[in-house]
Amino acid sequence: MTTTYKRKPTKSELRRQQMETAIMYPVDWLEERSGLVGGLRYFLFRNVPADVNWMQTLGSAALTAFLVQTITGVILAMYYTPSAQTDPATGQPVAWESIRHITDEVTMGWLVRGMHRWGASVFIILMFLHMGRVFLFGAYKYPRELNWIIGVLILVSGMMEGFTGYLLPWDQTAYWASVVGINLNGTAPFLGPWLAQFLRGGQEIGGETLTRFYSMHMLLIPGAIIGLIGLHLYLVIRLGVTSPPWSREAAGMEPSENGRPPLRPGLTRAVPRNGIAGQPGGQK
Repeated sequence: MTTTYKRKPTKSELRRQQMETAIMYPVDWLEERSGLVGGLRYFLFRNVPADVNWMQTLGSAALTAFLVQTITGVILAMYYTPSAQTDPATGQPVAWESIRHITDEVTMGWLVRGMHRWGASVFIILMFLHMGRVFLFGAYKYPRELNWIIGVLILVSGMMEGFTGYLLPWDQTAYWASVVGINLNGTAPFLGPWLAQFLRGGQEIGGETLTRFYSMHMLLIPGAIIGLIGLHLYLVIRLGVTSPPWSREAAGMEPSENGRPPLRPGLTRAVPRNGIAGQPGGQK
């Protein structure tokens, strides 16, 4: 009979264990009282089909673009003044003068404004590409219809965000583009005239319009987008990652003990095109 002896840990191993304990203590403390760490692990570590490709990352790219827009928008809001009054020192509108100040005088202001300006177009383009991928892959079908509707609402909210932000520089281009956009909304049946008056804040575009657009651009619409994105991500985690149409694997779901998919074919994955009779996905 062989006796096994455990050697004493070295000083370096003891220091490493103490360091790991010190690092993990706040994490363990937070997990024991909130369960957030386990929830984050469940959110990040998911089974996905082995044959996914880069097209599956368009949603994450759109989310990254939105985060960039949020961060740069907060920085710009620290220096922007939503006022249509004329600055007596320069004879220019205060809003336009604050934009010039951000671009020309604030440190790295030109970069932050450029990222926010062009990032708006990138955000919209990525959302269109993501929705196109979802449509081509059939990811809008049962049981993901609600997630598709939420995605459409996110797209509409993002376009409204771009529309309300276009007026904020308060120059000739922004003014007349907003005139066209508001007049187009005013042609809608029944609610069109009321909607146009609400957007203008009166009968004509002026300082009230700028303040109203700024409040919607900074508070109302971003709050709605954040709530919709949270619900969108929850449904993605709940229903799993959508398999490509050619995939034979379950769509991000744990396999059952007998190796068969836990739900019928077509519920959370595409039905295989070359299924064999009597097997999962095959004709019976």
